[in-house]
Amino acid sequence: MSNTERFISKRVAAVPPSGIRKFFDIAAQNPKVISLSIGEPDFVTPKPFIDAAKASLDRGETAYTSNSGTLALRNAISRKISALYDVTYDPDTEIFATVGVSEGMNAVANAMCDFGDEVIVPQPCFVAYTAAVQFAGGVAVTVPTSGINGFQIDGETIERYITVRTKAILIGYPNNPTGGVNSMENMLSIARVAEKHDLIVWSDEVYDRLIYGSAKHVCFASLPGMRERTIMFGGFSKDYAMTGWRLGYVCGPKTLVDAAKKVHQYIIMSAPTMSQAAGVAALEQGEPFVASMVAEYDRRRTLLVRELNNMSLDCFEPRGAFYAFPNVSKSGMNGDAFANALLAEEEVALVPGGAFGDCGRDHVRIAYAQSYEKIEIALERMWKFMRRHG
Repeated sequence: MSNTERFISKRVAAVPPSGIRKFFDIAAQNPKVISLSIGEPDFVTPKPFIDAAKASLDRGETAYTSNSGTLALRNAISRKISALYDVTYDPDTEIFATVGVSEGMNAVANAMCDFGDEVIVPQPCFVAYTAAVQFAGGVAVTVPTSGINGFQIDGETIERYITVRTKAILIGYPNNPTGGVNSMENMLSIARVAEKHDLIVWSDEVYDRLIYGSAKHVCFASLPGMRERTIMFGGFSKDYAMTGWRLGYVCGPKTLVDAAKKVHQYIIMSAPTMSQAAGVAALEQGEPFVASMVAEYDRRRTLLVRELNNMSLDCFEPRGAFYAFPNVSKSGMNGDAFANALLAEEEVALVPGGAFGDCGRDHVRIAYAQSYEKIEIALERMWKFMRRHG
């Protein structure tokens, strides 16, 4: 141990580095690598959103906004949620803008978790979920899900993990990394458990518009009795191709929002001003762009899932987000070995499923937020790899 390592807090030292970034960083060093590792749209942010940000800058709007974000943005968020899901949030007291969804989740975790408090986290899940709980001093109680039922979770399963220390349930659908979408029946069963045990549900809905086929997104706060038990996380990175703009939002009951906003206030102050202007444009003018991107993602999804199953990498049909999560065990390798070998032998970068929880260790995550043509080339290389290893 170096002289400085002893000063690092135990709770931070206990959290491993993101398994996503490792493969992205390796791939970024080699221009021959086709990277299907990062969940970032390959679309450029639509021009009307960029123009709105430029206009904001031209007006000299370069100062802080309210801690909550501009009223124009909060009004637009409120209108969007009301129109899509028939849930009404007061833009003055129940919404605040964040620097991406992860910042909002960290603010909520710090606002709600005392040391030792438990948050139930179904896995596989986005890597930041358990980290947010742990950084806040809480305990992330992980619950495994399975590809047998599309990585869905129900209230009966969650209830088996509830203790006297449980404070919240954290769910994320459409799901990163699996692309799973939870059914209305399962969501209602989770709602019943939350009410029975007096729990808050943290619902990450950042992929809410990226839904395919007959699947439907369930806004958790829209379920009977759940508006006052739900913290909703939303954002612009995925639905609107605005990852670099770093803009998200938190919606919920005033008491909980006030507490989370206090953390946000001291750490962040406010989300980027010009990004908020772009966010208003996205919410008000974005529908044609969202529809176009969803159609293209669906085309890529169809190709990818068909070819994965054809090469014996068993993959259930993802119904949301832009990820496939095939089981690679027929290659004779787990996800970590598969991803490393594929990168070394065929220069295709994926993310081992174990980065998202132990129950994903026989899987890899493949992001189809890459051009159709590059996905075709990556699949050709994977076919060569599987002929050697399948």
